[in-house]
Amino acid sequence: MQFVELNPVGNFDPWEQEKIDELLHQEIKESLSNRLVFEDDSIKLWDLRLLPGERLNFRRHNTNYGWVCTTGGLLITRYGNGKIDMVKLNQGDTEYFENRGKDYINDLENIGEDMVVINILEYKHTKKENSLSFCN
Repeated sequence: MQFVELNPVGNFDPWEQEKIDELLHQEIKESLSNRLVFEDDSIKLWDLRLLPGERLNFRRHNTNYGWVCTTGGLLITRYGNGKIDMVKLNQGDTEYFENRGKDYINDLENIGEDMVVINILEYKHTKKENSLSFCN
């Protein structure tokens, strides 16, 4: 996986007006993809598929999750703070993010020639995480 910064944090000058409007004026979803495959009390399994030129609108991330890219691909991601990165994913690349309580926002756009497939395992809040422990 390789990241190339195309635009720094805090600079919205090169952004398209429609992306700024979406970020500022539209409801930002909290789902990690458009396709939920499985859910139980502790996890959600998402299937993210982006065809060439397809884009997943801005999403708010408030949970921890890990993902694996099963195809590889070339993507652009815009962050809520103005930063823009180009990301080259290889088949089998994985990453884990701890976003609980961080209110992290980004979109994802496939700028490559092939479909990108990413499987995401989201960890939900559980009662155990919210309970108090009186022992070591």
